[in-house]
Amino acid sequence: MTTARRILFAALVLLAVLDLAWFWHEPLARIVFTLPPALCALGVWMHRRTAGFWSGVLALLWFSHGVMVAWTRPPERLQASAEIMLALAVILAASIPGMRARFSKGNAAQRKAGSKD
Repeated sequence: MTTARRILFAALVLLAVLDLAWFWHEPLARIVFTLPPALCALGVWMHRRTAGFWSGVLALLWFSHGVMVAWTRPPERLQASAEIMLALAVILAASIPGMRARFSKGNAAQRKAGSKD
């Protein structure tokens, strides 16, 4: 497993644990918020090709939720800040392989050679 996938897996597991603790007394919210990062972490662990993509897409929702809670519910600001940081880690870790492929030196040389045709 690459470093980016390890970071992605760890961030997803931590996000699932955070949500489990945060919504412990609300069964429906616990399922809604804990199940998606847990399933994405399972997909990353099993080397599913689309797990990183869906983790990044869902992380945008987690980020938005964290910002909304941080602004509107001061008692939950610490949990919301942790959710924001973990969502950013998921987005970054899910994007690293694509950014590496896009900006690697080998691809730059291929693009340059392809543009001369």
